[in-house]
Amino acid sequence: MAALQANIFHSLSATSPFSLSAESPTSKTPNFYIAARRSSSNPPISGRKLRAAVIGGGPAGASAAEALATSGIETFLFERNPNGAKPCGGAIPLCMLEEFSLPLELVDRKVTRMRIISPSNLSIDFGKTLRPHEFIAMTRREVLDSFLRSRAAAAGAEMISALVTDIVVPTSSSGPYVVHYNADGSRKSLPVDVVVGADGANSKVAKSIKAGNYTYAIAFQERIKLPDEKMEYYENLAEMYVGSDVSPDFYGWVFPKCDHVAVGTGTVRSKPDIKLYQKGIKDRVKAKIEGGQLIKVEAHPIPEHPRPVRVSGRVALVGDAAGYVTKCSGEGIYFAAKSGRMCGEAIAAASEGGTRMIDEGDLKREYLRKWDLRYRCTFRFLDLLQRVFYGSNASREALVELCGDEYVQRMTFESYLYKKLAKGNPLEDVRLVLNSVGSLVRCNVVGSEMETVRL
Repeated sequence: MAALQANIFHSLSATSPFSLSAESPTSKTPNFYIAARRSSSNPPISGRKLRAAVIGGGPAGASAAEALATSGIETFLFERNPNGAKPCGGAIPLCMLEEFSLPLELVDRKVTRMRIISPSNLSIDFGKTLRPHEFIAMTRREVLDSFLRSRAAAAGAEMISALVTDIVVPTSSSGPYVVHYNADGSRKSLPVDVVVGADGANSKVAKSIKAGNYTYAIAFQERIKLPDEKMEYYENLAEMYVGSDVSPDFYGWVFPKCDHVAVGTGTVRSKPDIKLYQKGIKDRVKAKIEGGQLIKVEAHPIPEHPRPVRVSGRVALVGDAAGYVTKCSGEGIYFAAKSGRMCGEAIAAASEGGTRMIDEGDLKREYLRKWDLRYRCTFRFLDLLQRVFYGSNASREALVELCGDEYVQRMTFESYLYKKLAKGNPLEDVRLVLNSVGSLVRCNVVGSEMETVRL
């Protein structure tokens, strides 16, 4: 799913009057800072390399497998449906193309115009400050995922097209994990030293280590092939709609692909009503998609916060399995690939290129602590701002009004496209704070929303 709201909130995070310290006890987001001890010297592995199983072949799993295999670790990448595709807006930040060496052939559309539409149909073009070389890359998950898996295989990972049925956890700290799976009509098993769970929101790996549950949203999306003249309208334009008719706590979208558009919505609060909200977004865009042909319907759970446990023994969770999807936007592709790579590199470093065994302390220190220090504040702040701006149609109107500010737009794209905190102008930051409060006051939001958030 795309990340426009996340972009906006990134730009507000340094200056908003509603910001919350990462250490504040009032945050409802789980405190997932982990302090890990350095392990004692781990024993060398004789006659072979460390053996790792990566369960799930999306961006998280493929990136983990590539990092592991590149380091010389014996790597097995399991994917139950290589030809499948997760329902996803498919937007990725510009920095991901360079950071993950993604060829431009994977990009269906270079979006330079983001339009956000309020409940009252106030329309704001969000992209006036983009520089000539900047754009939001729109991809199809089936194309992106296949490329990343192929690259992992080229690095040395062994691809296994199979359904993993369960993972048996060893009774001793040195015993192997046993991955059971169905392939070619028979039940098979594979003993490994390390398991990376990248198998999504309904992760079997997470269940095997009793990682706990999390709140999740349901994303629903229809792919619609439009007549050429209507597809031309979405040549470089993505639209996002907010309002209680399209979602009580999320947004609806129309994102362009190679020869079709993806029209969808999501919700945490009212999952049984997802088809009603899908009708709402289709009603809002009826004139623009009329005459289109439905080619695919997709639905999928999207996690709303990190799991209580993300590392246990020699098992680590990444991507959706770990809960690395930002509130407000559902942005997860970049964070999935990033967490997978960080986890793979952490295992490689701790095992000295697969020559030594690792333990839980290694995973917590080399992977989990580094991830939390880098990203936990972002996840917490977006959680807070979702409660401020998504509580009512009035607050959504305030959000869209703020999007018209060019300073907000520039700071937004600096933060989103390059995944780093943009350096703002102090005077403009003060003006932004005042404008934020003013918009909320005009929309009669401040009193009720602040009581709900309880800052």
